[in-house]
Amino acid sequence: MAQASSTSATPWYRDLTPYHWFVFAVASLAWLFDCLDQQLFILARNKAMESLLPAGMDPKLYGGYATSIFVAGWAMGGLIFGSLGDRYGRAKMLTLTVLIYSICTGLSAFSKGWIDFAVYRFLTGLGVGGVFGLAVALVADTLPDRSRTGALGMLQALSAVGNVAAGVISMYIGSLETSGAIQKGVGWKYMFLVGAIPAFLCVFIQMRLKEPEKWVKAQAAGKAAGVKFGSYTALLGDPRWRGPALLGMILCVSGVIGLWGIGFFSPELVGDVIKSSLVKEGVPEAEIAGRQQYWIGVNSIVQNLGAFVGMLLFTRLAQGIGRKAAFAIGYVAALVATIAYFQMFNGRGDIWMSAIMGGCQLALFAGFAIYLPELFPTSLRSTGTSFCYNVGRFVAATGPFTLGALQAALKAGATTPEAKLLAFRNACSYMSAIFLLGLVALVFLPETKGRPLPED
Repeated sequence: MAQASSTSATPWYRDLTPYHWFVFAVASLAWLFDCLDQQLFILARNKAMESLLPAGMDPKLYGGYATSIFVAGWAMGGLIFGSLGDRYGRAKMLTLTVLIYSICTGLSAFSKGWIDFAVYRFLTGLGVGGVFGLAVALVADTLPDRSRTGALGMLQALSAVGNVAAGVISMYIGSLETSGAIQKGVGWKYMFLVGAIPAFLCVFIQMRLKEPEKWVKAQAAGKAAGVKFGSYTALLGDPRWRGPALLGMILCVSGVIGLWGIGFFSPELVGDVIKSSLVKEGVPEAEIAGRQQYWIGVNSIVQNLGAFVGMLLFTRLAQGIGRKAAFAIGYVAALVATIAYFQMFNGRGDIWMSAIMGGCQLALFAGFAIYLPELFPTSLRSTGTSFCYNVGRFVAATGPFTLGALQAALKAGATTPEAKLLAFRNACSYMSAIFLLGLVALVFLPETKGRPLPED
């Protein structure tokens, strides 16, 4: 007993072999570069729309449409590659998905109009959507059980490094535009090109990955017993897995809409607030765009530094007080932080608020990485995780549309920039009620802390 207690008190990484570290590193890099590309899109979205749309069309509105199309592709990619990962191997499919999103991110830079840009975003979404479920299942099936929670929480936390890198890239390219080193209005193209490079290089490293021994053995035994790997019929037809799948999906819908439908529109708020303050300070018109992009990059970095801390804190909470209690705290904190941010952010001195909102919103995603694979067996682990995380994105894809429609209704008759900004603040605040949906799903989901992974 004393030995078991001592072992459980040692750090999660103490038992890892060199190959365990290799698998963890590759899976983490795949997700890190995935998040880099996501964040670059968010940061470049408004400038890309301004460049690609004819005069008179609303960049924010069409930026919302592009986001919805991207998220819909993400959802479809998650469903397709989650199932293929259980059938044909996590490592093979992970390599393919990274290749897809890296190439299509680069192609986005060559868009000539809104339509082809949206097509590239959809294709990028297919690859992006497959990575999370595959990376999580790969780590869960390869690393020792005692290391699983800490490793998956850290994998998700490291995604913030990709997001911070995107902010640095945005700031650097903004400074190049300001100095005249690159043509004004084309910085967004460079952002997509830069984002494609590290992910593409990651593909060559992933070719050394082996399929998890647990999955190989389970598949061999499953074939003999007639178990269907990666089957949505098995996932939704068996009561043991149907309930967790549907409730897990609702849990994720709440967090995904909160982040992609509200939180990731913070660049629009920051951009408008900073532009207004620069105009009041008398900054020359030619310098405003570059400085605006710089502060949007700062916001992204601060938001994701907060996210890194928030995800590590959530991991500790999940290990200590359990998954459900950690989620309950997380959803309430996300609700309060999001409303406070969109109502109270008024300038560069409030940039610290981005860290609080980012920490509270992204902490939930560490919970998804830890909790979802604990709900499903080996034959359905990638499928079930991807189903929960990605099916909800079809619903979440309506988030930007809803935000745009709500904003339009609230700003009806508004003629001043201040009135339009207030409508945007209120629309985001009203939509924050979506975090309450996660609390409802929690009531019916099981606690998995301390339990072994389920099997057929």
